[in-house]
Amino acid sequence: MLSVPLAGGIVLALAVGTLLQPLILRLLRAAAVLDIPSERSSHSTPIPRGGGVGVAAAAGLALLLNEHARSIAVPLLFFAAIGLLEDLRGVPIRSRLLLQLLAGVGTALVLVPGGQALYVHVLLILALAAWLTSFVNAFNFMDGINGISAVHAILGGVVYAVLGVLTDLPLLTAAGSLIAAASLTFLPWNAWVAKVFLGDVGSYALGGALATIAAYAVVRGTPPEAAVAPLALYLADTGWTLLCRIRNGEAWYRPHRHHAYQRLTDGGWSHQRVTVVTAVAGAAVAGCLVAASFSGPITRAALDATALAILAAYLAAPGWLAAQRRQPSSEGRTIHARTVSSTSR
Repeated sequence: MLSVPLAGGIVLALAVGTLLQPLILRLLRAAAVLDIPSERSSHSTPIPRGGGVGVAAAAGLALLLNEHARSIAVPLLFFAAIGLLEDLRGVPIRSRLLLQLLAGVGTALVLVPGGQALYVHVLLILALAAWLTSFVNAFNFMDGINGISAVHAILGGVVYAVLGVLTDLPLLTAAGSLIAAASLTFLPWNAWVAKVFLGDVGSYALGGALATIAAYAVVRGTPPEAAVAPLALYLADTGWTLLCRIRNGEAWYRPHRHHAYQRLTDGGWSHQRVTVVTAVAGAAVAGCLVAASFSGPITRAALDATALAILAAYLAAPGWLAAQRRQPSSEGRTIHARTVSSTSR
């Protein structure tokens, strides 16, 4: 099969994504493929969804033409197909979950090497399928404000590219670079004024690809904290939100606005500010975790603790913001009460 050097693949991903996006937007508008606002939404007017088709096509083509990263095209395209079906026609939750698990199993059958006992091979396939399905949904849940998932896909791609150089794993370097390049082409259409959303096709494709890269890194001996480093913030926000909803007896599987990033926007921060904050926090966490994996025991523990502290601060930020917003009104009521009391005397 034709193989293109990494530099050529990056140029190809940038060119395909840039050229496809306006065409895809036009088609989505003509077909009235719109994201209608709901209680979970952060927008108030219908916006075309499915712009991730361009990202998936650009990344998928570039991955297929790179000899090192070709296998990552498998989960990207499998999950993109499920997401596109959801964007165009809608799929019931149970059917969607089954399709995701089947895509995870299909990916695992391609990627999990043989040579083990049969039961070990089956367990590895099931574990990879469960991981892929879980992170694809986490990535999709986090794709709720302008630019956030494209920025995090770029961040994830860059971190994996660097990690690939540090660990001498060409797949990480190639796949990370190509995913980052394809994701970059979506930002002009979504980062400031959202003209189109990634849709499930984009979030499923990027989530599936990034989760597969992380799994590959672990299998090839990369320390787990480094392998999941660029995914840590999305995992923390989704996992903590899920645990809180279960603890509170809520229907955790229903749409909601309890994620930390959603509560920050509800607290008055703009989409762009929240996206920048999550990106900075995600980059800081990833930097700590990658550095920790190449450090001695004491430094490693300190860096891991720092990463956890950053994640804890991010998760606590909506509460701090809400408390700040309440404080001026409380002070205003106190001053008003004193004025009335003084006047009555």
